[in-house]
Order: sequence, then structure tokens, then C-alpha cells
Amino acid sequence: MSGLEVAGPPVALVEGATMVTYRRRRNVELALVLLASTFGLGGWLLTGLNMTGEVPSNWPWVCGLWLGMALACHLLIRWRAAYADPIILPCVIALNGLGLAMIHRIDLIPSPPRNDAWTQFLWTGLGMVLFAMVLVFIRDVRVFDRFPYLMFLGGLVLLLLPMVPGLGREVLGARIWIRIGPYSFQPSEVAKILLAIAFSAYLVQTREVLALSGAKVGPLHLPRLRDLGPIAIMWAAAMSVMVFQTDLGTALLFFGLFVVMLYVATGRIGWVVVGGLMFAAGGLLAWRLFDHVKIRVNAWLHPFDDYDRNLQVIQAQYGFAYGGLTGRGWGLGRPGLTTFAKSDFIAAAIGEELGAAGLMAVIMLYAIIVARALRAALAAHDEFTKLLATGLGFVFALQVFAIIGGVTRLLPLTGLTTPFMSQGGSSLVANWAIVGLLIVISHSARKPVTLVQHEPVMATDADAVTQVFSKGATA
Repeated sequence: MSGLEVAGPPVALVEGATMVTYRRRRNVELALVLLASTFGLGGWLLTGLNMTGEVPSNWPWVCGLWLGMALACHLLIRWRAAYADPIILPCVIALNGLGLAMIHRIDLIPSPPRNDAWTQFLWTGLGMVLFAMVLVFIRDVRVFDRFPYLMFLGGLVLLLLPMVPGLGREVLGARIWIRIGPYSFQPSEVAKILLAIAFSAYLVQTREVLALSGAKVGPLHLPRLRDLGPIAIMWAAAMSVMVFQTDLGTALLFFGLFVVMLYVATGRIGWVVVGGLMFAAGGLLAWRLFDHVKIRVNAWLHPFDDYDRNLQVIQAQYGFAYGGLTGRGWGLGRPGLTTFAKSDFIAAAIGEELGAAGLMAVIMLYAIIVARALRAALAAHDEFTKLLATGLGFVFALQVFAIIGGVTRLLPLTGLTTPFMSQGGSSLVANWAIVGLLIVISHSARKPVTLVQHEPVMATDADAVTQVFSKGATA
């Protein structure tokens, strides 16, 4: 093994190993799931104590049901994806529980109280069922890489479907819903999964062509004009969503996702520059031409110039100020003064009752999910899986950045949901499906892998161990 360079602190350095595996860490996941389950339950119980002076009478049933659902997800992973990342599920359970607790807290404001938390709880159960179906029926995500254009077409149709007359439904100026009979649905939530898969498959096939150098401007190698077709199509789709559906968040999410994945696939910063300039130019043009975009931008830059129109944004800022650093406490704030505090502005409700510290803790949970998705991408064994894990991770990153940035006035307000927390079934179920895909990917990346005989192997991951050695080699 002389001459082999070691980068970082090695756990094992073995020559002649035939298999590398990771510790399963399922007991660690079990402990974290139990801990994460207490966050939502604690918020729910504290809300009852602070608002009524006693805990709800049905607390044993609710606690048992929520713990049972969380444990069922853990046991399914233990059965079907034993080598999966042990951190992702606990973070999701914590976020979902906090969202349910906050929706219940806001339900108690009107008289008589509403029961939206129970509806959201049912959507959570459906999301967990879809999560289970992904784990049971999808053993390898590479089954999707054969249909890039079909996936892209399906995702694009779903993205633009609300524009169809008679099918699309406008809510508060945004046309992002479709109605079929008594049911409404947000198709962009499914579209983001299909387009992430389509982008991954397409970029695996064309990355070498797209990485070819074009014109050089300073330190940047800009892409060739002949290769701008894909980004032009996504730019046109994003502008259509922004203009005709009046949805800035969805436009930013899908175009940003494509540009990020394009950069990851090619390593060319020129794609990011071109994509950023195209989106900025389209946004500036939309701001000059369309009133609804002007309203969003003015609410971002000058909310107090039109108090009545921008009341939602203004009340959210007052809520953050009222909550301060540590918050008012569960049930002790006034989040109901902010319109749509259960959905678009649930981050403002969290900031008011849990404070800036609590909101930062929530953001860190999202950051951990993104980090573990990128870690799974680094450990994956093929390019399609790497790109898909990266894309799914950035779906969460861009969505959280857009919605919390809008609520805190870092960005213009968007119509996106806060993943796992906002009221709404479409987003919740789709995000649970994404978590299922990430679990499948991390399991495939961490499960035992047979290596070439006598190939030097270095395991630098703290969880990694080596076993089944040849030639009597030892770790």
C-alpha cells in the first residue's frame, strides 16, 4: 500500500478488499424518530395547556397514533432499505409534526374552532402510504432513466395544466390549481418530481455536449448558441407560469432547478450566468408589463405604501417583531392576525410563537435534509442517481429559500408552500414521495458493494467499515 495518498482521516485502508459496507444505523434512526415525534406532540400539548389550562382529553390516542405512524415508517425502512440514511426520516417527522401542531394552534383562534389540523393529519397519512409504496415497489431509481422525454413532456403538461380554460382555478390571483369535480389539486407538485427525473436522464445523455466550451468572456466559458435550446424551453415555461399563472415561486423553482442541475452535470459556471441573466431579464420584463408582478414587487420593496393591499406582509413582519428571539410560546402569540397563517405564512406563525431561534432551528432541519440528499448523491454509483439525488435535494432548498425568503421580505412573496408544514395535501403527499426516493437512493448508495479484486480502497466516512477481505488483509 505504499504510495497511496490518504486525504482526510481514514477509517480503514485496505488492499485487496472485495466488499465495502456501511453500518446500518437503524437503532440511531429509531432513537431520533422517537425524539422527533415529541416536537409536534409537545407543541400540541403546550398549546392546550397555554390556551385552555389543560391538555386535550384525547391526548393518549393522538400521541399513540402519531408515534405509531412514525414507527411504521421506521420499520418499513428497516425492512426495505436497511442501509438508508438514518437522519432523513427523523427530520421529516419533526417538520411534519411541527406543522400539524401549528395548524391545530391556529384552528383554535376562531369560534367555533376549525378542524383543518385533522384534515392535514389525514393527508399526512396518505403521504406516508405513498412513501411506503415508493419503498416497496421501487428498488432502483434507474428504472426511470429510460424515459427522459416522456417524463419531461408529462412534467411540462402538468406545470402548464392550470392554464387550460375550465380546468384551471384561480385562488387569490394565482392560477396554480386545477379542479376536477369537488376536488382541487396543485399539479406543479407532481411536476417537480417528473421534471427532476427528466432533467437527470437528459443531462446524463448530453452532459459532454453541453460541457463543450463556447465563447470565453473573461474567466467564463459561455455555452454555444446551438446548445441553448433546453434552457430556452425551460425559460419559456417559467415565464409562462410567471405571466399567465401569476406564480413567481413556481417559475423560480423549476427554472432554478434546471440551471442548478445543468451546472452540476457540466461543471460550467457559464450556464448559471446565462440562466440567471435570462431569468432576471424575464422577471424585469414581466414587472414592467404586468400589474400582478408589480404588486408583488411593490409589496416586497415598499409594503407600507399601500397598507390595505399589503396587510398580509405587514402583519407577518409585526409577528416576527412580537415573537422576538425566543418567541411568545405555543398558543400565546397572535398568528391569526396574518392572513393564510396556516399555509403561505406558516413560517411567520412559527417565528412569532417559537421566535427567531425556533425559525432558525426549522430552517436547519431543512438544511440537514438537503445536506443528506447531497451526501447520498456523492455516494451514488452512477451518474443518473447522482443527478437525481442532487435535483431532489435542491427542490427542497429552492422551495424553502423562496417561501421563507418571501415571508421575511428577503425576496418578493411567492406562492410556494413550506414543505411538510404548510396546510395543503398536494404539497405534503408529493414531498413524502420525494423522501421515499431519497431513502431508496441512499440505501442503494450505502449497501454493500463488490469491488475489483486487489483494488486499493479507502473509506473516509465515519460510518464506513470494511469486511470480507481477501489475501488475509485486515483493517
